[in-house]
Amino acid sequence: MTEHGPGVTEHGPEEPGPEDIKIITLARSARARVAAAEGAAVRDETGRTYAAAAIALPSLRLSALQLAVAMAVSSGAASLEAAALVSDGPSADPGDIAAVRELGPDAVVFHAAPDGQIIAILHRCPPSHS
Repeated sequence: MTEHGPGVTEHGPEEPGPEDIKIITLARSARARVAAAEGAAVRDETGRTYAAAAIALPSLRLSALQLAVAMAVSSGAASLEAAALVSDGPSADPGDIAAVRELGPDAVVFHAAPDGQIIAILHRCPPSHS
């Protein structure tokens, strides 16, 4: 188990459910469509999904997860149930996880390789009571 910023732990691969596989597939497609470094998708409380690829313009840079969260927010999502990130990177950026957590404190984040293989599943840590 690995820490990914405050209150987030990484667990080894688990079996994602059918709705989780759907957002991983959407993230893979978003990445491939524009040959981006990363793709992401999120699922809101109603089951709607939002997929995005990372963008790097001279005047604007957004990660795929940041953009997917922004799309959900701008479409009226009240909360997120799950998120998926597809990238070659070894781990998700803590800032990207923070963006997901603002709208979905308990959302599960799947980090997958470009081939769809699960690299990590990030869960919120329950607060410790000392």
